[in-house]
Amino acid sequence: MTRFTRRGRSRWIAVGALVAAGALVLSACGGGGGGGDQAQTVSIEWGEPENPLIPGSTNEQNGGDAIDALFTGLVKYDPKTGQPSNAMADSITSTDNTTFTVRIKPNWTFHDGTPVTAQSYVDAWNWTAFGPNGAQNQSFMEKIQGYDQVSAENATVNQLSGLRVVDPTTFTVTLTQPFTIFPVTLGYTAYFPMPQKFFADRAGYESAPVGNGPFRFVSRTPNQELDVTRYDQYAGDDKPQVQNLQFRVYSDLNTAYSDVVSGSLDHIRQIPSSALAGDRWRQDLGPGAQLVPGLVTTALTFPTYDPRFQNPLLRKAFSMAIDRQAIINQLFNGIYTPADGYATPSVQGYVPNQCGQTCTFDPNGAKALLAQAGGVQGPITLVANSDGGNDEWMQAITNQLRQNLGIDVRYSPVPTFQEARRLANAKQYTGPFRAAWQGDYPNIETFLSQLYRTGASANDAGYSNPAFDAAMTAGDAAPTIEAANQAYANAEKIALNDMPAIPLWSRPVIWGDGQRVQTGLQTPLNRIDASAFVLKPQG
Repeated sequence: MTRFTRRGRSRWIAVGALVAAGALVLSACGGGGGGGDQAQTVSIEWGEPENPLIPGSTNEQNGGDAIDALFTGLVKYDPKTGQPSNAMADSITSTDNTTFTVRIKPNWTFHDGTPVTAQSYVDAWNWTAFGPNGAQNQSFMEKIQGYDQVSAENATVNQLSGLRVVDPTTFTVTLTQPFTIFPVTLGYTAYFPMPQKFFADRAGYESAPVGNGPFRFVSRTPNQELDVTRYDQYAGDDKPQVQNLQFRVYSDLNTAYSDVVSGSLDHIRQIPSSALAGDRWRQDLGPGAQLVPGLVTTALTFPTYDPRFQNPLLRKAFSMAIDRQAIINQLFNGIYTPADGYATPSVQGYVPNQCGQTCTFDPNGAKALLAQAGGVQGPITLVANSDGGNDEWMQAITNQLRQNLGIDVRYSPVPTFQEARRLANAKQYTGPFRAAWQGDYPNIETFLSQLYRTGASANDAGYSNPAFDAAMTAGDAAPTIEAANQAYANAEKIALNDMPAIPLWSRPVIWGDGQRVQTGLQTPLNRIDASAFVLKPQG
């Protein structure tokens, strides 16, 4: 069985209803204007990334949005449906779902003019897997042969035995066991190529990242802005329609919203809940109010490492005491969808109503389950990050649990997303905590493997069930994607029966375009489609 490590996690989302914020300094009007001609520049609400812009070590929304503009991977996901297709890959083939041959398209270059080759991918993946590098996305390499030897923090072997360059445009990937949906995953950030500049001069790369994507780096002022410009030698078919993008750091989503309404900001990645009420965002933004189905979920996760929360009956009682639809109606204007499982309807393998009665509001049933579990010692403290706009709905859940279960429940937010992640990584939560997850690729597996497998990279609950692990392994080894999805759905049922995290709701991707924007687009994966921006004609 594949060994799962603690290092690395996928796309945790900072803002409660969605986008990562976490910036420390507000820059309502942007910084140094490095993006060039402002008439050809689209300004985007943004937050300071957690790490330097290295694909192998970026797994949060802010860094991911910038990297998606700077890089192109083997696979891309349709900006409207989320379905995968080849981007830099010419073909990805396998006869056994264990060894894959990847052929890349020729004549692609990095922004410094050097060619993108098979070696560019192999070197990047080896760097991400190598334990001493401490890459946040290390766990995405764990299925590749040789990972155990490379991934240790004191490892001396720095090359995965399962990666082999055949020629400048071909490499092979050998996994430790079959993984049928492996090609579907290859559009994720962790699998992007890296230029030789990164390996020869990492400090130089971090100050001026070099990618192979539609936009190239111009300048960056930390905690203020990042400026990129169109790469005219870009070989992809999704060439940008505007000259420049300016990512502006905001510390408050409401301020960003005011700016997009007033016309001083062109694109906001998420609408604050205050503007969703009464459909005010549609009135304020008109045709700039945009919504597509998404791969984003919100949950309340239990620290199962705390003895008070180890009984699944207690966790189910909490779930049944929450009136999801009431919160959605009152705070999110009915736009979100009450969760009926861990996956969203927009992914391959989704099965409706997987959660069943356990995700149905039933206060009497909840009290009975709590009594059956032997009750719980209070006070119970719920936690979320305040800088993500979570306070209102987390307080609503607190009130419902207090009223419907008759227990002492309190809400005690932490100030920042960074602090929330620190507590999660250190396993220091003492009560249920908010978690929002963005799928990395359009398959049910992305909502299960990293979150609930024993020791998995984003398993902040500390959950472990051998039956769940076995069902996931069966999905990995299934002969077809359809069979894999069925096995993953079986695993989802097992996890839901244990309820390490309460599914709350899934949500569409909601954003706002300002007065200058004719077309702006965010994908079902909640990624900015940087190439899709079109400005209205002037005059």
